[in-house]
Formats: sequence, structure tokens, C-alpha cells
Amino acid sequence: MTGDRERFRPADHPNDHFLLTTVVGSYPKPTWLNRARDLRDDDSSAFDDEAWDEAVDDASRLITGEHERAGLDVVCDGEMRREEMVEFFARRIGGYEFNGPVKVWGHNYFDKPSVVSEVTYDEPWLREEYEFTADVAERPVKVPITGPYTLASWSFDEAYGSDETLAYELADLVNEEIAGLVAAGARYIQIDEPALATTPDDHAVVGECLERIVTGLPDGVRIGLHVCYGDYSRIYPELNDYPIDEFDVELANGDYDQLDVFTGDDFEPDLGLGVVDVHTTDVESVTEIEANIREGLRVVPPENLTVSPDCGVKLLPREVARSKIENMVRAARNVENDLDSGAIDAGGRTT
Repeated sequence: MTGDRERFRPADHPNDHFLLTTVVGSYPKPTWLNRARDLRDDDSSAFDDEAWDEAVDDASRLITGEHERAGLDVVCDGEMRREEMVEFFARRIGGYEFNGPVKVWGHNYFDKPSVVSEVTYDEPWLREEYEFTADVAERPVKVPITGPYTLASWSFDEAYGSDETLAYELADLVNEEIAGLVAAGARYIQIDEPALATTPDDHAVVGECLERIVTGLPDGVRIGLHVCYGDYSRIYPELNDYPIDEFDVELANGDYDQLDVFTGDDFEPDLGLGVVDVHTTDVESVTEIEANIREGLRVVPPENLTVSPDCGVKLLPREVARSKIENMVRAARNVENDLDSGAIDAGGRTT
């Protein structure tokens, strides 16, 4: 792919260097939106679909603005219209059905879907979300999509008899969805494949899924791949062959102990580096985040580095999430300034 990152540089960007700042996707929902969902799901409530749509629109408008006020270069609406990363899509894909929640850990349950017949693309999944966000946003909008490998791996398969075959069929549907998003104006798509972190030996399956996903897409569409924390050494350097513009990793949570995995060979895509830990409510200082950003410069030059949280921040208190993102943007701008002045070099070293 040939997604041009310079298109995402704001016109008023203060520095010559440009470290693209964005989020991975999810963001804490306002408390009132969760209450509105409870009312929507209460059969005795007069809270109807029209009221719910208004609530979701308001939340999307609010969080998109919160991202922009934090200074992010590329924003999203924090997935205000989504509840769970597999269930949301499975409810929109023909061939899926739900048979009740499955216990995953402790007292947490996941409404794990079943594939009971051939999967089909019956309706747009994210068009409404993207068009609304793009309309209210002043900055470019990124669209996160749960990838076909994860959709297949985290579902019961009662139709195909092969997770690999199911993943390829779902990849074709993801391609159809992205084509529609691109027609609507989207130019930055992120494929989320957290399942790859737990089954890294399937990196070739994910590679074939990505090839299917990008088939027929025009030049200039930026494709990112986000993979949660795992053993990256088992998918690198193979991921260099993926048809992606950006590989997004979760490394702040592990104190960058795996960063050397990517320094032995030439890292070909842009690096999307997690620089704040989404698993702790401690808000990293700007100085701490600057040091984390410099770790990324050991792998790629500044023009190929994207700065983001480790993963989605939806499980954090909203004030904590906002503070982490604000500090992250400040740190990125400070590192750019140091690069401009020569105070640090392109390898992150102080000069």
C-alpha cells in the first residue's frame, strides 16, 4: 500500500518534523451513555431507538471533540457505537447467530457468536459511524475494524470446519466493507488482530487475509495493522511482507523489552508505537513519554513513526485516558522540536 502520512499533517503543525499522533480506537464511554443503553435494553422503558440514536450521536460528537482538543492529528469517535469488538461485527454479518454468553475469566462473560452458515455481507458495518465522525471532525478520521482472523478465531465455527477457510471468507467481506468506506471518503483504516498475539504461528494466514483485504483498493489508502502484546519475534521479519503501511505494537506495557526484535532486520512498514500503558491508571509524565518515543526512533526514522497509546483505552477512567493522550501529544511535539533543533538525532540519542 502507499498511504501517504504527510496528508495527515495539520496545516498549522508547529515543527518541521512530524510524528503522527493518533489513538488505537476505543475510549471510555460517558457514564450517561451507559445509562442510556440500560434504558434502551429495558422493555419497560419509554426510551426508544430515536432517543438512543441521539444519545450515541451526542457521545460520538463529544469524544471526537475531546480527541481534537487533546491535539491528536488523526481522531476517531472512541467507538461510541460499539460494545464489543467481535460481537459488534458478528451482529452485522450474515451467517452468525448468538446462543448466550460464555465465561472468559473471573465474572466476565463474552457473548461469543457462532457461524452457522456461509458468511455474507448484508449491510454496511461502519459507514454510519465514519460519515458522522468525519462530518463533525476537523481532523482526519481513522477507522478501526476487527480483522477477519480474530473474527474467525473468537467465534464458534459450526459451518466451515476450518478457521483458516472462515478467516479468508471473512477477509473478503472486510474488503467489501473497506471499499465502501473508501468510497465514503475514508483514507486511514486500521485492522485489529489481537488473536494473532496468542497464535503467532498463524502469521501466514493473517498475511493472506491482508492480501484479500487490500485487493482492489486505490492508492493513497493507509492500512495499519494493530497486534496486541505477544511474542513478536514469531511474526517478525515475516510481517515485512504484509501489504500494510503501518504495524502498530503494544510495547509500553512491557517496558520495551521486545523492541530489539525489530532492530535486527530492516523494519519496512511505519512503526505505530504504543507510548502510554493502557493497563494502569498512572498517568505517565510528558518526560516519560518523550523517552518512550525515542525508543521508537531506534527502529524507524521520525518520518516513519506513529505515536499512540498501547491499545484501546476504554477500560480506563475517562479523565485518566484524556490526561494520558494529552501528555502523549505534548511529548510528541517536544520530541519533534528536539529533532528540529538537533538536540536529539534520528536514532533517539541526545546530541
